Amino acid sequence: MTLAPSILFHIGSFPVTNTLFTTVVVDVIIIALVIAFNKTLSLYPKGVQNILEMVYEYFYSATKEVSSKVDIIYPWVTTFFIFIVISNVLGQFPGFETIRFHAAGSGEEGVPLFRTATSDLNVTLAFAVISIFMCHLYSVKYTGVKGYIGRFLNFKMFPIFLFVGLLEFIGEFTKVISLSCRLFGNLFAGESVMGTISSMSIWGIPLPFFGVPIPFMMLELMVAVIQAIVFAMLTMAFMSIMVEKH
Repeated sequence: MTLAPSILFHIGSFPVTNTLFTTVVVDVIIIALVIAFNKTLSLYPKGVQNILEMVYEYFYSATKEVSSKVDIIYPWVTTFFIFIVISNVLGQFPGFETIRFHAAGSGEEGVPLFRTATSDLNVTLAFAVISIFMCHLYSVKYTGVKGYIGRFLNFKMFPIFLFVGLLEFIGEFTKVISLSCRLFGNLFAGESVMGTISSMSIWGIPLPFFGVPIPFMMLELMVAVIQAIVFAMLTMAFMSIMVEKH
């Protein structure tokens, strides 16, 4: 498995990669869930509605405990979780890394048609940038320009608070790096391990025939859910801190 996503084809000069293709698939799944939710909406939830309401209630309650701005924070938190967890779990389905697409210059073996979107650093970096950007946008909105600047530039108890503000400023860049690289690293490593195990054999018999990948699949499913929760919870914490005055 290569670090960079594989290019399937071009639309004009725009390259369509397998991670971009999978992202579109995830979008379609989310839209289908929304439609199913609307069609099955009732006072006594079941099926899709029950699952979505559990997710909603969990993140709404968790956000309400840490911030008074719950109504503006939890939609972002829940959206990140739903997209990331579906993308992560989808990577454990049969077909990922095995269904090949014969793109131009890909050779006889071709390239994987599907690849987990979150195993692409471009995708996780985009999520991280959006998350931190919204934190700062809401900080300006709810604490004011003066309060926002004072978070990073404060001359009280000089030079202690000035140094603390500098650390805060540097910390905003490290948030982007940590959010994106943590999610990318875990998913990329998991897919690499699964790909390696699935391609191994004993006495010419593939390991999947013996059910060897199953424990690793269970582990990767757990990691998929945990990493989605971690990203969502960190976004919740960062937004909660930035929208409140010191």
